[in-house]
Amino acid sequence: MSQILDSLPPELSDSILCCYVNSSSRIQIVRITNIPNWYFERVVFPGQRLLFDAPKSAHLEIHTNAIASAILADTIPCQQLQVREEGETKG
Repeated sequence: MSQILDSLPPELSDSILCCYVNSSSRIQIVRITNIPNWYFERVVFPGQRLLFDAPKSAHLEIHTNAIASAILADTIPCQQLQVREEGETKG
């Protein structure tokens, strides 16, 4: 089940279920900033799995903590994080 704290704007009906796993040993902050009128930010602990709904065009930014700041470590298109059911093909 995905946790919906900040629902998507009504005009974005093409959402997909995504899964991100923090496989590092550091706390990460993940953000989606490329969708107008929507803000998504979560803290993801080492080994934690995060399920979330996002528009197909969204990009997940991965920020790692550093002394007194956070550094953008990666940006992943949410379509690459899409959860697919067994037997489902890419479309």
